[in-house]
Amino acid sequence: MEIKCPHCGQRNRAPARKLDSIVSCGKCHRPLLSSPVVADSPVLTELISDSAIPVLVDFWAPWCGPCRAFAPIFENEATRQNGSIVFAKVDTELHQDLGQRFNIRSIPTLAAFFRGKELFRKSGALPPTELEKIVNQLKELA
Repeated sequence: MEIKCPHCGQRNRAPARKLDSIVSCGKCHRPLLSSPVVADSPVLTELISDSAIPVLVDFWAPWCGPCRAFAPIFENEATRQNGSIVFAKVDTELHQDLGQRFNIRSIPTLAAFFRGKELFRKSGALPPTELEKIVNQLKELA
């Protein structure tokens, strides 16, 4: 799969099964997973099925007020965790097939995956402390 570097914009090929070791951009050498991965169907499928570390997906839409309010909280936690788990964002307006595939009925919805299985999901914008608790639970799995 390709991950766009959040720092320099360079596209990097990084197999999901090696995300626990491949964490830096080939061009600028800064961390690739220091911000959420923008996922479409192929990227999300690979992340969920092959990722060596847990994946936390934020299903959102640009017109959703709570989604926009939660976005900086999600981004800050991704930066803080710096690749210990994968943070991914799926725009359900742009990728309606993924909203249907994962039966997303309200947004924002967080869904956690590890080794091809959905572990849990939680709907609604979360405060930073609750998101941190979820992230800590996921890190214990890895």
